[in-house]
Amino acid sequence: TMAHSKALLVLENFIGGKFVTCSSYIDSYNPSTGDVYCRVPDSGKEEVEAAVKAAKDAFPIWSSKSPLERSRILNKLADLIEHDLEAFAQAESKDQGKTITFARTVDIPRAVYNFRFFASSILHHTTECTEMATMGCVHYTSRAPVGVAGLISPWNLPLYLLTWKIAPAIACGNTVVAKPSEMTSVTAWMMCKLLEKAGVPHGVVNVVFGTGAKAGEALVCHPDVPLISFTGSTLTAQRITEKSAPHCKRLSLELGGKNPAIIFDDADLTQCIPVTLRSSFANQGEICLCTSRIFVQRGIYNEFLKRFVAEAKKWKVGNPSDPTVDVGALISEEHLEKVRSYVKKAQAEGARVLCGEGVDSLTLSAGNQKGYFMLPTVIAEVKDESCCMQEEIFGPVTCVVAFDTEEEVIKRANSVKYGLAATVWSSNVGRVHRVAQRLQSGLVWTNCWLVRDLNLPFGGMKASGIGREGAKDSYEFFTEVKTITIKH
Repeated sequence: TMAHSKALLVLENFIGGKFVTCSSYIDSYNPSTGDVYCRVPDSGKEEVEAAVKAAKDAFPIWSSKSPLERSRILNKLADLIEHDLEAFAQAESKDQGKTITFARTVDIPRAVYNFRFFASSILHHTTECTEMATMGCVHYTSRAPVGVAGLISPWNLPLYLLTWKIAPAIACGNTVVAKPSEMTSVTAWMMCKLLEKAGVPHGVVNVVFGTGAKAGEALVCHPDVPLISFTGSTLTAQRITEKSAPHCKRLSLELGGKNPAIIFDDADLTQCIPVTLRSSFANQGEICLCTSRIFVQRGIYNEFLKRFVAEAKKWKVGNPSDPTVDVGALISEEHLEKVRSYVKKAQAEGARVLCGEGVDSLTLSAGNQKGYFMLPTVIAEVKDESCCMQEEIFGPVTCVVAFDTEEEVIKRANSVKYGLAATVWSSNVGRVHRVAQRLQSGLVWTNCWLVRDLNLPFGGMKASGIGREGAKDSYEFFTEVKTITIKH
């Protein structure tokens, strides 16, 4: 009904500095209530074509600005988002299902910091120079922006991961066409409203909303988009690789993880347990860096399990807008079913579910009965070859298993197709270094989790992706290098 649609938030594409209506729309749900609350443009070839054209037209002017000019604009945009931090946090929590606390303390501050960080780092890059005195030659390198960057971001950390792509792309002088997830598009649309005020010229940042199959595909296949940065599933990445191959595009792919936490018997459990709870259940377990396989040395296995489960049961699940809640809603009904199916498979295989799904009852307030909620779930006695230990579940579920030796646990930790992140808990410095060296993982945290220095490379091995991002790595990805030789 018309009355019904009036109450809904309706998003529009942002192309060439203007909001543009779309001919068809997709429903977006509020995960904590199960109701449709927003309509998202269902863009395709035509909209992507218009956005790429706008980005191409804006490229000569934007790329010829000095790094300092671009830096000032990025800093202004950061200030504007920070000024509206609470509104962004509320929107992110409502749209994604994450707790308001997580959105306020992690998502939006990090989005602000992404712009500030690249606004600063762009000022400090230097190029190389070598001399060949005997031949009377000097060589130097120069770097230039590549052109229109296609940026595709996921639904778990919507503004956080979108800005982690937009910031380096435009800092380096590229223009962009971004496609956020159709399930979480609201904060990207809110950001578009601030671009003009920040001084971002028309066409430098274009946002096209829609599905991967339609809008994403059109962007990946567009001949005038030389680079694609994607965060999401390994399956989608395979399709992106195939579709972009005929155009020889440059790809940066940040994919899933099946991240191990390795806890040796000399670990400090008073620190280890609270952090491992966070690394398992933060953001409903919907972070590619979450630890979903916990290997505990046999000597402390029973004690760890007892304490870990007791603490997991204290995590409060419910209305994301309640600041005392620890776990919000999962992204969609479909995703909740998928996550639950893993717990059922584990039970069918004879594993023990110690708390959470199907074991404890979840009480929700009246307005949240139809929301996509799930209790933090701990599974023990799972076999290494089980799908629960091999596949990314991406929900509040973690598997705890025992191990005996260092050698054995390294082998088991490496026995999955992914290699994104790992955590190691031990007070033995030698062991920490030895194990870190041998884990097939792009990131290893020891005695901590998710402590990020944006200067350093971020990314995974094996099926967890291609390429790295960070101060130097993102600069290299988003610029083209040229070697120039001068004979004098």
